[in-house]
Amino acid sequence: MGNTSSMLTQYDIEEVQEHCNHTFSQQEIVSLYQRFCQLDRNGSGFISAEEFLSVPEFAVNPLSQVNGVASDLKHPHEIKRLLRMLDGLNFKEFVAFLSAFSPHATLQQKIEFIFKVYDSDGNGKVTFSDMLEVLRDLSGQFISEPQREQVLTHVLEEAGYTKNSLLGLSDFMKILGNTGLKMEVEVPVD
Repeated sequence: MGNTSSMLTQYDIEEVQEHCNHTFSQQEIVSLYQRFCQLDRNGSGFISAEEFLSVPEFAVNPLSQVNGVASDLKHPHEIKRLLRMLDGLNFKEFVAFLSAFSPHATLQQKIEFIFKVYDSDGNGKVTFSDMLEVLRDLSGQFISEPQREQVLTHVLEEAGYTKNSLLGLSDFMKILGNTGLKMEVEVPVD
């Protein structure tokens, strides 16, 4: 699987399915592999942030735009956060990343993905500041900083936490576990 010019074997497909907890069918994995090979323009077996930014669908995505201008790697956090997670992934890791968006992913898998987005330094804890940064990225200029802080403080208090709480994955499970969290994409099968 390291060489993207080779074809996937049945063993490779089953190994990737196992790695992503069977969130994708074998046919979907083959389609994802073809897309991965298209992204891996230099044939290294890994995709870079730059290669991912070459996806036309991503280029027109609102998250890749800042003030109406297409982002590059010098632009703000919302794009950098996801690109950091994608940069340097091999095929198996790429599918595991996408598996959080599968309709077959469990709520826990989706919450684990969200936790990784918030835990930008990877220390296993999310602070008020981490959450405020994501909220700032999502709300832009539509909400003032004091309003963001007030909303976030209220949400935390509703869940039994304070501004000084350090949240772990289990805390995210508690907060998001009863929501109707829906984040799904369809993998086109050729």
